[in-house]
Amino acid sequence: MPALTLAAIGVVYGDIGTSPLYTLRECLSGQFGFGVERDAVFGFLSLIFWLLIFTVSIKYITFVMRADNAGEGGILTLMSLAGRNTSARMTSVLVILGLIGGSFFYGEVVITPAISVMSAIEGLEIIAPQLDTWIVPISIIVLTLLFVIQKHGTGMVGKLFCADYADLVPVAGGAGRAKHLR
Repeated sequence: MPALTLAAIGVVYGDIGTSPLYTLRECLSGQFGFGVERDAVFGFLSLIFWLLIFTVSIKYITFVMRADNAGEGGILTLMSLAGRNTSARMTSVLVILGLIGGSFFYGEVVITPAISVMSAIEGLEIIAPQLDTWIVPISIIVLTLLFVIQKHGTGMVGKLFCADYADLVPVAGGAGRAKHLR
């Protein structure tokens, strides 16, 4: 059981743990007319928190978890279940919405690893500016390796990175807390 728990940490925190890094940076970048001000930080954190609460409690618990089509789940299953007792016109609308939702999912699956890896590799430029021209090739190599490993399932990726994330999350939380207390 402890091995499975650590593997789950490697999978879940790999996504959840990296997203706030670039989400908050972009929210407070100044392009929306907000700088790094107390009200802006609390406003964006509140927005992110309530969007997560809404997404998990309303979307997943109310709709997606109930969508069970012979053991299959997800947005396309939800679309097929919703279209069972509807008119042809409504079925067409549901198919279009399902395709849009599926497109968002596939787009997210492609862009999230690329953004996360590029953000991590760009940090090398701070300590070694001469690596600037190598950031994209290194990112491509890392992404290729991740996708090669990924074909063995998320369990393999979770096992490889679980210890790193088990260390990273408390360290990042502690660093944030220390900075907040200053």
